[in-house]
Amino acid sequence: MTLKVELLAYTPEGEILSAMAAKLTHSKSSINDLRESDEEELKNILRYVIKAGHESVIEHAYFTFGISGVSRALTHQLVRHRIASYSQQSQRYVEADREYVIPPSIKEAGAEQEYKDMMEKIWDSYDKLKEKVPVEDARYILPNAACTQIMVSMNARSLLNFFELRCCLHAQWEIRHLAWKMLGLVKKVAPVIFENAGPPCKTKRICPMNKKDCKWYPNP
Repeated sequence: MTLKVELLAYTPEGEILSAMAAKLTHSKSSINDLRESDEEELKNILRYVIKAGHESVIEHAYFTFGISGVSRALTHQLVRHRIASYSQQSQRYVEADREYVIPPSIKEAGAEQEYKDMMEKIWDSYDKLKEKVPVEDARYILPNAACTQIMVSMNARSLLNFFELRCCLHAQWEIRHLAWKMLGLVKKVAPVIFENAGPPCKTKRICPMNKKDCKWYPNP
């Protein structure tokens, strides 16, 4: 299957709200006065506070994604990002179709047919087990490659952290592809917040992993 990600919903005027929050902390203005602030002024304030590392204000902006065509291996990594909300298709209640992800390295190694043959054996066993035990128990035999669907909601601050970790070449290929697709979507609706988002080698000119052999390793 092919990875698919959609931006299902997001906070209307999330950037304006975040900028208002930033201005509020250093202003005697009322909330109503803040609403009347010049939009360009607010965007400049937002750029300034993000650059200064004061990112708590962008927690007011939320984004919800619909993600499909991904493996359980990916979602096991995704849910480690704790400040988020997740709703995933249940293997307890939904019988798994014969849909799975094939890592590019499997194809490059010339092992694709061997991989597919094994997947077919697993699903044959799964179908036989479902006749004897509950679906929720038969699922134990399913592989990490099994496809799933998940809805994810994150605030903008959590997304910036997610992009730093998962857009990096050190991240596994599947979740990295997802992260870059998500980043492309949010940049369209919140360009100020995410204009410098991405891995730290691109945004901060540093490599926390100190992977000097990485092709993205920042030049001095």
